[in-house]
Amino acid sequence: MGFHTLYKFICQFFLTMQIVCGLDKVKLLNPPEEALPDHLLRILYSCDAAATVQLDCVVTFETGTVSTIQLRQWSCVPREPLIKTVKLKLPDWLVYQPDGIIPDYILLSCFLRATVRHSGSDETRGPSGSQDVAHLQPKPFFSRPVKQHQLSLSWSKQMLQLTQRFLQKRCPVEQETIHLLSTIYASTGEIFGITKTLDPYSNELLEHHRIKAIAFPWCELSLWIFVTRHCKEKLCGVFHHIDSHNNYATPALFLGQSGQLHIQISGFSEESSAFLSTFTVPLNKWCQLSLALRGKTVTVSLWFMHDEERTVKSSEHTLSHDVIFDDTEGYFVIGGGKFIQGVEGYFGPVVYYRNRIPHSTSEVVIPEVIKSTNLAGWLQNCKEFIFDITVKISGFILKNKQGKKESCFNVLHEWLEMGKQPPNSQCGLWEKAVPHRKIATQLAKLLVFKYGRTSVSPTAVGRALYSLSVHKMHKTSSTAAVRKILPLLLQAGCLADNLALHMSSVLYSTGLGVQKHPIKAWLLALLAAQRDNRLALLHLGHLHQQGLHGFPKDPDLAYAYYANIAKQTTLDRQNPSPQQTFVEAIYLNDDETLNIQTNKDHHIFQWLKLQARRGAAEAEQALARMLFWGQQGLSPNIQEAVKHYERGAVQLEDPVSMYDYGIVLLLGQGVEKDVPKAVTFLKKAVEKEFVPAMNALAWYYEQYEKDYQQAVQLWEKADSLGSPDAPLNLGVLHSQGLYPGKPADQYVAYKYYLKSAERAHLRGAVSLADVWATGIPGYVARRPSDAVLWVKWTAEHNGYLGRILRNALDSYLKSDMFMALLYYMMAAESGYAPAQFNVAYLCEQNSAGFLDRHYATNYMWRYYNLTIQSQNPDTYAFIRMGDLLYEGLDGRQKDYFSAAQMYSKAALSNNPQGWYNLGLLVEEDYRLPLSILSELGLSDLYHADTNLLLSTMYQRCRDSDNTDSYLPCSLALFHIFLQSFEGCHIASVIKVTIAVAVVATPTVFVIVLGVLRRRMYDQES
Repeated sequence: MGFHTLYKFICQFFLTMQIVCGLDKVKLLNPPEEALPDHLLRILYSCDAAATVQLDCVVTFETGTVSTIQLRQWSCVPREPLIKTVKLKLPDWLVYQPDGIIPDYILLSCFLRATVRHSGSDETRGPSGSQDVAHLQPKPFFSRPVKQHQLSLSWSKQMLQLTQRFLQKRCPVEQETIHLLSTIYASTGEIFGITKTLDPYSNELLEHHRIKAIAFPWCELSLWIFVTRHCKEKLCGVFHHIDSHNNYATPALFLGQSGQLHIQISGFSEESSAFLSTFTVPLNKWCQLSLALRGKTVTVSLWFMHDEERTVKSSEHTLSHDVIFDDTEGYFVIGGGKFIQGVEGYFGPVVYYRNRIPHSTSEVVIPEVIKSTNLAGWLQNCKEFIFDITVKISGFILKNKQGKKESCFNVLHEWLEMGKQPPNSQCGLWEKAVPHRKIATQLAKLLVFKYGRTSVSPTAVGRALYSLSVHKMHKTSSTAAVRKILPLLLQAGCLADNLALHMSSVLYSTGLGVQKHPIKAWLLALLAAQRDNRLALLHLGHLHQQGLHGFPKDPDLAYAYYANIAKQTTLDRQNPSPQQTFVEAIYLNDDETLNIQTNKDHHIFQWLKLQARRGAAEAEQALARMLFWGQQGLSPNIQEAVKHYERGAVQLEDPVSMYDYGIVLLLGQGVEKDVPKAVTFLKKAVEKEFVPAMNALAWYYEQYEKDYQQAVQLWEKADSLGSPDAPLNLGVLHSQGLYPGKPADQYVAYKYYLKSAERAHLRGAVSLADVWATGIPGYVARRPSDAVLWVKWTAEHNGYLGRILRNALDSYLKSDMFMALLYYMMAAESGYAPAQFNVAYLCEQNSAGFLDRHYATNYMWRYYNLTIQSQNPDTYAFIRMGDLLYEGLDGRQKDYFSAAQMYSKAALSNNPQGWYNLGLLVEEDYRLPLSILSELGLSDLYHADTNLLLSTMYQRCRDSDNTDSYLPCSLALFHIFLQSFEGCHIASVIKVTIAVAVVATPTVFVIVLGVLRRRMYDQES
């Protein structure tokens, strides 16, 4: 081989090396915008080594599943860039209409991806070469072409498809046995009950038979009831039917004062009949009532257990007119309703047999939910306990009357002070009680000797037991003492202390210091709710709204509980008391809010007083508001608040104070009622264009002067200025037909209620929910789930809930973490989201280890999880829930996907920690799913370089409104920048070095050859 030939070969070799060191390249030149059949796609590509070019279609389905479909693949060798044209063969289900052969899939996104892949590349770590992506927009169903199939199907395949299609389109199940209530409902005897409606049959044949049976009904209603007291009014609601004109329809079942049932049946032309049962409903026993309609014949039956024997009673009545019963018109009510109060007691399962009468009294079986609860057993034990305490109170009163105080009082008083038990020798033998009732007996004795003869009752002993229990728990501040104190709480509940019942229910529900027992917790909540305890009503409403602890999820039942406390909340607001405190949504991680909590000796309160004395109207307003409602740590003091109202109104002529002072004068709250003086101040406030005063003055004209014209003018003006009160009052006028010149119009009233509720008015929300609970035929459909949300929101403004929250916060500020946890749990189990958050936060902090670590972790899981399900969750809860899922504590499996979902929700709620934690997940080589990136608006970065994705996330973290996040997010962003720079720098150095080597080597080689050749020539010479 000659020298020149060798030199040419070497140069070609190194030129080839230069090509190899070039960059990969691929680009989709003409991608379609929509998924089209047989599109000719042109692809530009090149590679720096032997590789494969692959064309994929990546699809995300509605379920969140991501599927990658390979369309084409071909080899690539190092050379100049080439353009290849391929016919795009997309899946039929992406291009054509479903037709039985082509399946029907619901897609979220779709894109084409061309990739240069080298051998040994790992797809899960991202492509090793170049890539290009083009998004495809899936066509709407009816815009797609219909595919003409070329091949005929085999007979067996056709039959298989027909069979599958038939199975998919079989007729739906029609319920002929309808369970209107499947659990127990505690009825307070007020105008609240469970509203239910029925829909027509979907099946034409069944619907034909139903319509035909309207004039000749053949059906039965079966319900379980436990009556604790006969009706105080003439009649009380058991079960009734309201038609579309708000009239009673068939059937209407009431309970009279005597205990007899009152049955009312309607016929044609507003003809109706009513009759009484021949039997009475017994008290304090579970009874099954059944009402059977057989055309004109009505049969009412009663079944109950008496002395372990079955007792059956029945009444039958034949009507003189035809019976009309359309079960799809109007609505049914279990218990009380808009027009009648309910029975005091409990309702068990209620079943309606729509077109048959299966019931037989000889086959009655007590429902499992009634047997497991054992309500009758609890009440019987309490009855015996109350009788025992009553006898002892009578004995102590007699002893006190005789002047024989002896030393028992002194010893007992010392025992209560020191927490010790007095020796038995100090008291008479007749006073001795069974061991578990000894404390209650001694408390009864103390109360009698301290307060006299007549002021002591079993209820007073119950309150004392509750106070003693709370005192003991506060003193010990640990879960170890709960098991010993719980019997005292249960006894206090027996003696009618509802707070004790609710606290006991919470302890059993959460397992704080005792074994968790959901059935007992539910029983105690039912007992407290039936006695109208606000927190228990909230608790049961929350239980059935969410379907917790295995209890049925029933929005109608939840609404019955929430509506009760919501209505009372609007009344409680008009009658403030020391037992109520304004509800403040305070989160324990909010240091700014915690720092403004005050008391009468605190510097904030003293500073406000100083500013008020100097004539600052805002300070006068703040002091009055804090004292009137009990805000920011102060106890309510209405009389003191009125003084600040008066000073602001008279001396400062402040329109806000004029309005507030006028209101308390008008209602006589904390001051003697003075209507003329109130009107004077209200008019002065109106002259200064203070909108709430316009509403109050209009209310005066309506209530006192009956001047509806003047009232409407003021309310219309206030409404136009954004008053939440005005639309409510205008709605009431339209509802009652009192609006001047206009008839009653429930739909117009509804629109005003909606406006008032949207402006955050409590009574407006209750009125709106009342409409949504039943609907307005032809105008407004029933919306029970939405109605629940409005009454829940109103109920959570109740002052008695505020008192519990204030107790919890006071305990926290005093570093009594156990009592803070207990009080917050009482509110948390009632569904109040800030309290749920605070329970989880306390358990997370677990100061001084006051709670076992295992319990603390479980409570964090439970209550952070409940918090994030609320309407407006705190974003910190998303972060901590994500951390728990990421860490997988206490044997739980780590769940990176769910953790990423939590972090993304926090990020979308403008919490920079969410972006930061997502970045940490990505840095740990976790590939975020496309569904999460789509929610974050980062779907374009699904196949991008990891550093680019991280840079985007940390930039959003840095650029948030939270100044505390700027530094850590900037450092994280700088770290990613350094990583990118380092990688690029090293790659550049290597490529430059190779390029220099490739270019320089031939020259060096030629020089070396020249030197060698010269030496060879010299040697030859």
